[in-house]
Amino acid sequence: MKYLLGVDFGGSSSKATLLGEDGCVYATSTQEYPTYYPHSGWAEQNPEDSWIAFVKNIRCLLVESGVKAEEIMAISLDAATHTAVLLDKNDRPVRNAIYWTDTRASSEAAELQKKYGEEIVNLSYNTVSSLWTLPQLMWLSRNEPEAIARTHKVLAMKDYIRYRLTGDFVTDDIEAMGFMLLDANKNKWSERLCEMVGLKTENMPIIVRPDQRLSPICKEALEETGLCADTIVIAGTTDTAMEVYAAGANSLGQATVKLATAGRICSITDHAVVDPCLVTYRHVIDGLWYPGTATKSCAASNRWYRDTFGGDYDELSEAAAQIERGSNGLFFHPYLQGEITPYLNDKLRASFVGATSHHTKAHFNRAVLEGIAFSMKDCYHTLECLDIAPKEAVLIGGGAKAPLWRQIMADMLNIPLRTVEDVDSSLGSAMLAGVACGVFTSHQEAAEKCIRLKDEIHPSSEGVAFYMEQFAVYKEIQAVLAPIYQKL
Repeated sequence: MKYLLGVDFGGSSSKATLLGEDGCVYATSTQEYPTYYPHSGWAEQNPEDSWIAFVKNIRCLLVESGVKAEEIMAISLDAATHTAVLLDKNDRPVRNAIYWTDTRASSEAAELQKKYGEEIVNLSYNTVSSLWTLPQLMWLSRNEPEAIARTHKVLAMKDYIRYRLTGDFVTDDIEAMGFMLLDANKNKWSERLCEMVGLKTENMPIIVRPDQRLSPICKEALEETGLCADTIVIAGTTDTAMEVYAAGANSLGQATVKLATAGRICSITDHAVVDPCLVTYRHVIDGLWYPGTATKSCAASNRWYRDTFGGDYDELSEAAAQIERGSNGLFFHPYLQGEITPYLNDKLRASFVGATSHHTKAHFNRAVLEGIAFSMKDCYHTLECLDIAPKEAVLIGGGAKAPLWRQIMADMLNIPLRTVEDVDSSLGSAMLAGVACGVFTSHQEAAEKCIRLKDEIHPSSEGVAFYMEQFAVYKEIQAVLAPIYQKL
């Protein structure tokens, strides 16, 4: 048996998936690490935490699965975009990486939008906001100029881990778009955009395709991880690209709805769709794109609620299921880190509105799930306005495991939602590694062998009608409170 290894780096943990050539998952391993919040609105990760988690995941998989390292044909990595690791001339991180949910660069983003907004969109295909690396680096150039001065190389998080594996200073052409330093028309680093933050194009990695084979694993990494020197290392790409791929949304008109740390709705198109409310990226399959909407705090809101008020997810969900739709007039807006689609406003804040003495914790439990779903409906409405809203989609992310949340989402979006087994970005990376090294003959064969339909959730007419009416109230509350948040 030949095996393939995919490793993902997310907001709070790294997950590794061991995939067999028969399309079955033989083992997984997850290692948690912290995201640091040193100030309000800030979010950072220590690259060393990700490396330690990577090493532990590999060693755990080898021990628990009993698979020999030499049986692993190829490995591919993925991670969240917009999280730049700055290295000095000795290849040591200059500082913690600014995570993409960080909002410290809001002023820089606003300035860039005002002065160069049209130029940036024409070059990058995306609208500048605080989630992109460009304004984050501008903030560093003004507030920590010594960090920029010491920067010799700029890498994304998964590229940094892979750099320690092989020594290849590269990134893929999907990840490259996330820096907002790329001329997407030419697929080359833009001197103009790099100059805005005090960098040169030489500081940026070589751009390759996600399925590019790279150099052999270096001796030191072999000793740390226990991997085999014959294992092929693939460039890999972003977590969302790999989730879309693992869900089977690999043809025109298909789509994914993601309930993870952030919430995403990605429609597959054959061209770039440029709009201020969208985040637009290339698909891993040539000729396709996945423009998508995004809500910043999706499952992150659910986790915040659990951690702050207590309970476990199953307990909270079971109690919420006993409450009628609408949580008896209690609304939650999930703007813990501001919001992306459709507001692009870092000043927005989360809120519960409508609480009375009648409400119990169970009402709040359900209100959180519904509030996040309302935010996703806001995202879906944006796609409707652009005429690229899907008629059905694959539901992915940790939230897809919760039956109540699945039904709320189907009713909220008024489309059928399918779930598939084992869908996550680490599986997508393993599948891509299989195609790149020839274990699978094509993307289609990889999908046919690895993707298995699990369930299909249909919207209920009563739920659709109810949430359509309540959505108008949700939007009205948002509009009234938004000006107040600007003063906080």
